[in-house]
Amino acid sequence: MFFHKKELINKEVKIDEPNPRFAQLLLEQFGGATGELSAALQYWVQSFHTEDAGIKDMLQDIATEEFSHLEMIGKLIEMHTDNVDQTDAFKSTLFAVRGKGPHFLDSQGSAWTATYLNEGGSMVRDLRANIAAEAGARTTYESLIQLAPDQGTKQTLVHLLTREISHTKMFMKALDSMGKLTEPFFGNIQPDSTVDLYYNLSSNGAKDERGPWNSDEDFRYIADPMKEKV
Repeated sequence: MFFHKKELINKEVKIDEPNPRFAQLLLEQFGGATGELSAALQYWVQSFHTEDAGIKDMLQDIATEEFSHLEMIGKLIEMHTDNVDQTDAFKSTLFAVRGKGPHFLDSQGSAWTATYLNEGGSMVRDLRANIAAEAGARTTYESLIQLAPDQGTKQTLVHLLTREISHTKMFMKALDSMGKLTEPFFGNIQPDSTVDLYYNLSSNGAKDERGPWNSDEDFRYIADPMKEKV
């Protein structure tokens, strides 16, 4: 059961003056791949994949917060397209055809699709997908903040970016509680004997780079896979 409270979560949305061109960019976080609708639906559906009451509750809480963030982005878009329908700036945007306010489109006019969602099969997989989703959203917010036309818009976007960081920390803590934060194995099928091999497949005569991903005790470095058969 859902109840909608007719006020925005935590932050009041304010802008200095409408800017429909920036509103079109904001559509990326409304109907885009990294947007709030995608996150809300992804986390909500994932909550049905687990019997762990705590993780289920966390996913549903975060999903509900993402719906509230969708409302904040929608409000920003509505305000940035309000009473400007006769301006050249408005006519040069998607809103000239669609009308003011948010739509299920990204900033380039592509319709939202469920293919943006990443869920299914394993809670470890889902939580890791969520960390990646939050990283994508944060990157988008970084770009929008740099382009924000006024301080009020920027403050709202900084708040939304901040909550993406908070959610990432929550997903990481959930993985850690399962003992799977840094553990790559989480399935039921045992891997074969190549699980610890690192193949040097990018050699061009220059110095081959080494790091913990190919030189610590977890890996056996295969310097020349053509000569060393395994």
